[in-house]
Amino acid sequence: MYNIKAVIFDLDGTLVDSMWVWRQIDIDYLGKRGIALPDDLQKKIEGMSFTETAHYFKKRFKLEDSIDEIKDEWMKMTKSYYENNIELKTGVYALLMKLKNKGIKMGIGTSNAKELAEAVLRKNNIIDFFDTIRTSCEVEKGKPHPHIFLKVAEDLGVMPDQCLVFEDTYAGVLAGKRAGMKVFAVADESSSLYKDDISSLADQYLEGFEEIA
Repeated sequence: MYNIKAVIFDLDGTLVDSMWVWRQIDIDYLGKRGIALPDDLQKKIEGMSFTETAHYFKKRFKLEDSIDEIKDEWMKMTKSYYENNIELKTGVYALLMKLKNKGIKMGIGTSNAKELAEAVLRKNNIIDFFDTIRTSCEVEKGKPHPHIFLKVAEDLGVMPDQCLVFEDTYAGVLAGKRAGMKVFAVADESSSLYKDDISSLADQYLEGFEEIA
């Protein structure tokens, strides 16, 4: 943590155990339209913003729905999960308290929709730890581009090289590195197939927050 003045967290798969929800949403959403979940879908959309993902679905699956209609349906399908069912990963609360006590600024840079992000943070009583919450829909391009993390650093008033990012995906780790930040990767089942690639790119690979909390 030497020379670190701010910590930026990804949300899904990093702070909260939620990636299983999105796989099921994709299965259900496509299934209603008679489309089987492609094996490569999760990797293809990794890091995309909510809006970018909707554009990808519309083009790949030739959907008649508008982008807003696609996003609204996803929102309705996931809102209850985020308000009631998704839990923090082990060690998260202890780490947030540790960082707060050290006076380190904290922010979130997520590919999710802000409404869902805020809902799950409130549900788990951690929203007040964060000085800013930014989504990839608020910047030019989603991960693996660096824009989201640079925007969070700007909000926090901290230079990129004084920021530490926690991420679970290859696209997210790459975005953090491209932003000129130190990046710690956090293991998640959804990205376990790419563990070697992720760990080789990150500054440190954690099996869980217990290792540093």
